[in-house]
Amino acid sequence: MKRIPFSEFLKRSRCILGEGAVIERLRRNAAFEIDPHIVNSAFIYDEAKRAALEAICRQYLDIGFQHGLPLLLSTPTWRASRERIAAAGFEGLDVNGDNFRFLDALRNSYGEYAQKVAICGLLSCRGDAYKPAGALAFAEAREFHIWQATMLAEAGVDFLLAATLPALSEATGLALALAATGKPYIISFVVRPEGAMLDGTPLKDAVASIDAASAASPLAYMVNCTHASIFRSALMHEVNSSPLVRERVVGLLANTAALSPEELDNSAGLVEEEPEAFGRNVAGLHGEFGMKILGGCCGTDDRHIRCLAERLTQALATG
Repeated sequence: MKRIPFSEFLKRSRCILGEGAVIERLRRNAAFEIDPHIVNSAFIYDEAKRAALEAICRQYLDIGFQHGLPLLLSTPTWRASRERIAAAGFEGLDVNGDNFRFLDALRNSYGEYAQKVAICGLLSCRGDAYKPAGALAFAEAREFHIWQATMLAEAGVDFLLAATLPALSEATGLALALAATGKPYIISFVVRPEGAMLDGTPLKDAVASIDAASAASPLAYMVNCTHASIFRSALMHEVNSSPLVRERVVGLLANTAALSPEELDNSAGLVEEEPEAFGRNVAGLHGEFGMKILGGCCGTDDRHIRCLAERLTQALATG
């Protein structure tokens, strides 16, 4: 059965459940070593690691299926740029395409429910997502990211997602690289409570600037790696946010910890939030702001996503 375009998928869906953490959960498992260059992108080439990755993905697929909710999955390609793939010794393989095909096969194993599952091709900034000072300049970013964007687009992902972006310069260059593929795409920031990206750019300026940079502007924007309370404060900031921001931002992949990036970087252990509290707080953003894509990031696992799914299902039934 032919899949509908993601733009239509997003428009038709009242709410889309996002997956929870994947990389972080694999990192917590002492049995598996995370690659210093491409993180979990090569897990699909090792039988035991592939099984561990599949087990996590199937947990999220099962939750979406059990609740009848549309689901968003991200390819394990957060760090799969050409230079990182080469540094890891995998330059002879189609790492981006193979990761999409891995997820697509999992999706298709769910029969008719597969039509309710969207797969995004995931990219991020070149350097440390928590350190905006190291972000690429606009033109350099476009040139750097176009290769991975093209590989993911040609593999057949439903849309492209550039996530955990700390600075406007690289986010803008990334947007142009994604736009050049012809695929719909979403740009996702890490934000501070004062309604700004980590480099200090007000959200209202970031959205307006990126929208104006290309004739093929992002389908929408999101926020990730940010606690629901920080997201709420950022979106409602009287000076740095705006009605346009609240219209163009369609979702949050939330952390369990209400900490700044600097605090998270320096945290010695996992800072968790009770799954029920997480589900209640994140699901509340659907009713409060009309957020369509809601899922998890750092600190989350299947318990958090299950509680979120339960809350969203209740809200959709009564709303």
